[in-house]
Amino acid sequence: MSGLSTPSTLPLPRLRPWLMLGVPVLLFIAYLVLMDNGAVSQAGTYLHELMHDGRHLLGVPCH
Repeated sequence: MSGLSTPSTLPLPRLRPWLMLGVPVLLFIAYLVLMDNGAVSQAGTYLHELMHDGRHLLGVPCH
């Protein structure tokens, strides 16, 4: 059966820095959308309304 290739393994040492950066960033974004009610996002009404609509989109009660 020619043409079949073996699956390659993920190089964990090369992915580790991206995971260490990406996971906290994703958690912070999740916090802003789900939990923050203006405590961190003091960037004005636009960001507040964006996060507010994100809560409604995800079905999270916010008021």
